[in-house]
Amino acid sequence: CRLEPMKEAAKMVRKHLWGIINAVVLKVSNGPAESLNSRIRMIKVKNRGYRNKQRFITNINFHLGDLNLYPQGVDR
Repeated sequence: CRLEPMKEAAKMVRKHLWGIINAVVLKVSNGPAESLNSRIRMIKVKNRGYRNKQRFITNINFHLGDLNLYPQGVDR
């Protein structure tokens, strides 16, 4: 029956209705989160794996943490 996909779509909209309304009213986007995920994915691919999870987390913090790595007194 051709009606089944429409029923599934209606169920999905009903299930996520408040999230949809909030996104429209608050004008928010998941763009920043997707951008961050993409940058993390690129770090993972670039380094071809990690010995353990903690090293992966440390590398993410190193690259994305906006750390000031210049010696004290050097502004850049």
